Amino acid sequence: MGIELYHGSIEMVEFPEIRKTKYTKDFSWGFYCTKSLEQAIRWAKRGTGSAVVNIYTYEEKQGLNILKFEEMNNEWLDFIAECRSGKVHEYDIVEGPMADDTIWNYVNDFLAGYISREVFWEIAKFKHPTHQISFHTIRGLDCLTYKGCEKYE
Repeated sequence: MGIELYHGSIEMVEFPEIRKTKYTKDFSWGFYCTKSLEQAIRWAKRGTGSAVVNIYTYEEKQGLNILKFEEMNNEWLDFIAECRSGKVHEYDIVEGPMADDTIWNYVNDFLAGYISREVFWEIAKFKHPTHQISFHTIRGLDCLTYKGCEKYE
């Protein structure tokens, strides 16, 4: 039995895609989901138009190159810094914490050299990240089975 994942969008996404966009995200370009329905609803309501939460079953398959971060730590921060600066990785799937917008202001300050790693962790320890899982290859996307979607106003 798989894990239920959600993807917030402005449209139904029966067939997920990996798209290169202007800006890289936390774990680079990929198709992003979360275990948190509330987080997916927030993602869906970011754009204009309908807010649609797509629902998938996730079954991890053998032989994939998967990176999992159990918590925010230096390895997580360094990986995000590399991805945000455009570095591409070889993982099929990456899973781990997603910090809220406040944390991203601190991440950007760290990346720009305005604050040290120590200051970042001092500030970040009071924030509670949410969950994200990103799919970066077709093999990774094959772990998802579309179940349907729900619209939110």
